[in-house]
Amino acid sequence: MFKKPVMVITGTSKGLGRYLAEYYVEKGFQIVGCSRGVIDLELDSYQHFCLDVCDESSVNMMFKQIRKEYGRLDVLINNAGIASKNYVLLTSLKEVQDLLNTNFVGTFLFSRESVKLMKINNYGRIIHLSSIHVPLAMEGTSVYGATKASIEQFSKVLAREVFQFGINVNILSLSVVKNTGMENTLTEQIKNKILCQTISKSQLSIHDVTHAINYLINEKSKMVTNQLLSLG
Repeated sequence: MFKKPVMVITGTSKGLGRYLAEYYVEKGFQIVGCSRGVIDLELDSYQHFCLDVCDESSVNMMFKQIRKEYGRLDVLINNAGIASKNYVLLTSLKEVQDLLNTNFVGTFLFSRESVKLMKINNYGRIIHLSSIHVPLAMEGTSVYGATKASIEQFSKVLAREVFQFGINVNILSLSVVKNTGMENTLTEQIKNKILCQTISKSQLSIHDVTHAINYLINEKSKMVTNQLLSLG
């Protein structure tokens, strides 16, 4: 039986997902990551799958391979997501469908398949990443915010369904994180508009994110579930 804890992280090609993969390899995890394309991340304890997170057959094949090679799954971080800023009247149906598929359908598929594996050892930690755009409800973020709100509601119900199997489900709601694709896609005006509505009035560091994740996946946090942690 594979002895290292196994962690699945979606969206590891760049930004926060790539950093988390590197960070948790250093922490002693076997990381299984995925993205739509190949990446140049070569680490001894990292395995990569090229897939679209909303492609059910590809996701199922990935988890069959994880079960075959490792026989377990301890942590899932649903990081993959795409953003969009557009007013409702200028938003195409394709844009809506793309956002829903990547942000919500991908989260659903990876959660469902992860629970099946986690049940083997009656242990698991699932973390979904949400966004400050849900409570802020800024103009131009209706569809993106709606996909993140759907993840939050999904998480609340999933947490109740799987706690009996020793699996916890929690949400991290992030504002602007330094040195990530999230920060790079925002104009200074939008960035300042977001930050001025936070308590800290400052950007998050990646270390803020890993600190919160470490708390949620800790063995001592077995009773911490169905929580939304807002950072910043």
